[in-house]
Amino acid sequence: MEKILDATFDGEVFRPDEPVDLQPNTKVKLQLLVKKKKKTGKPYSFLDYALSVDIDAPPDYASRIDDYLYGGKSLNDE
Repeated sequence: MEKILDATFDGEVFRPDEPVDLQPNTKVKLQLLVKKKKKTGKPYSFLDYALSVDIDAPPDYASRIDDYLYGGKSLNDE
């Protein structure tokens, strides 16, 4: 018989999350797939991250981004 079931390890034994149709002391083979805990709390948005980063850039950086990235004016030129 093959059955997939969820269980919780309490530090000593695995406790099934649902009833199991087996006789006591029945030998089984366990294959473990550890489920990652879901993150809780407020999701972190890109905008929150962008606002938290301290960028040392000239005042016209946003309006002249192509010049700074692809040539023309360098970051050190004012």
